[in-house]
Amino acid sequence: MDRRTYLKTGAGVVAGGLIAGCTGGGNGGSDETETDASADTESTSGETTGEQTESEESVVPSKVVIGSDIPYRPFEYETTSGELKGFDVEIAQAVFEEELGVEYEFKKTSFDSIIPSLNSGRFRIIMSAMTINEKRKEKVDFSEPYFTAYQTVIIKKDSSISSKEDLKGATIGVQKGTTGASAAEELKTEFDGDLTLKKYDQIPSAFQALINGQIDAIVNDNTVNSEFADKRDDVVFLEGEGAAAAEGENAPPYLTLTVENYGIGFRKADDEFRKKVNEALAAVKENGTYDEIYSTYFSG
Repeated sequence: MDRRTYLKTGAGVVAGGLIAGCTGGGNGGSDETETDASADTESTSGETTGEQTESEESVVPSKVVIGSDIPYRPFEYETTSGELKGFDVEIAQAVFEEELGVEYEFKKTSFDSIIPSLNSGRFRIIMSAMTINEKRKEKVDFSEPYFTAYQTVIIKKDSSISSKEDLKGATIGVQKGTTGASAAEELKTEFDGDLTLKKYDQIPSAFQALINGQIDAIVNDNTVNSEFADKRDDVVFLEGEGAAAAEGENAPPYLTLTVENYGIGFRKADDEFRKKVNEALAAVKENGTYDEIYSTYFSG
């Protein structure tokens, strides 16, 4: 299946269980802060590790608890009535409920501590628009990729910034622990330090800061930036060629700082469960469910 990279509304690129005390979202993400999650050790019912492979039940738990940073539209977010929605949420339903026949539940978790929380046993897997990268692979294993995204820049429509070079000396907002933050750090290095970064716990705070004039731009995933920008007349993508064009991708019509793939995160040694999830993901793509879910949130 071709990976698509444009949002339904103009820019950009799969609910059985509701959240347990959940409200908060995903984030293509980068190098997580090594937050100590030792105090956060609730274990999930029915969980076993991938080392227990004597039977199907020991591999696939009766209920899968999923760590996710919410809100992060369009991947995971709550409606005004408290219903959990989003691309990742529907993919989870297709994979766990429909293919594997088990319950699932999303658990709200700060993105910059999501990997330590996974490894402390707070939940079984991560589904939070998480980019697969080498640093993360040192701490977790990933499913096969299920989405392609880009790090992009949004600005106010009346901004004097019109190119990547114009970002020099600017103040850029990012979410902590994300690949957007890493891309901005690389940009700062490229500009010999002449860039100010403001890091926020959740991306909606960065969006509000942009509107309030507290920052000049935001570096974040294209799909999430587009979800925000498409609802406003005063926010646009920074244009220009970038990583997607350089890699020969079907580049979107705006500046791309990186090309990234999202995956589901697993604890090390949970290999048998990861294999089952990969098989379910492949089935969801093969039977057309992935395309149906994708078309709900994206187009192209």
